[in-house]
Amino acid sequence: MLDRSTRDMLQPPAVDAAEGEGWLVSYLDVLTLLITLFVLLLSLAGNGLAIKGSQHGGEVTAVVSPQAEAAARMVAGAGLLPRHDGIEPRFPGLEIEGVSVLEDQQGITLRIDDNLLFDSGQAILTGQGREVLGRLREVLVSFEGDISVEGHTDSIPIASFRFPSNWELSSGRAIAVLRYLAELGVPAERLRAVGYAETRPLGSNETPEGRAANRRVELLLHQEAESP
Repeated sequence: MLDRSTRDMLQPPAVDAAEGEGWLVSYLDVLTLLITLFVLLLSLAGNGLAIKGSQHGGEVTAVVSPQAEAAARMVAGAGLLPRHDGIEPRFPGLEIEGVSVLEDQQGITLRIDDNLLFDSGQAILTGQGREVLGRLREVLVSFEGDISVEGHTDSIPIASFRFPSNWELSSGRAIAVLRYLAELGVPAERLRAVGYAETRPLGSNETPEGRAANRRVELLLHQEAESP
């Protein structure tokens, strides 16, 4: 029979209950992360993630849909810039700083900041403006419908010899863009120019930011009506 001192030596030391269960907290954290990753993979698969492999264990290829790729970029923190609204699949690679692309029932609109095209109070295309329009050439030539070139200004009055008001300035800028597009090879019979002056603002003319947004040229690509 063992005496008391011997039994104390053979008995394992007592462990605090909170300390003994500490590993369980870390385990639950890892398990939660694995479940989150599994749910994310399932969501990506539902948006078009497909895995293709050979029957005998050969090469494996992952095919990711655009929606899944966008979701992955968002998860990675890259962020998305909504510069394109439903047009990018039709016109891939259209990424120009200062040019916004929108689509609605009327058609597709290419909105160009006026400081990319003209100097202040002028209607003569700058070198940068010609470069921007040149980069749009392929898109505009491939489009088969009519294209309206629309000039817009802010509400600050202008009263020069050439431009007595913003009507003449906005119209002159639209015509200058139209003429250069025709030089680039866009069929002239599909082009038309119109000036709206300050009558269709995007922002408040009370702030510099609003006035800058209002000064623009828009290329409206009219959708052809579908046959019944």
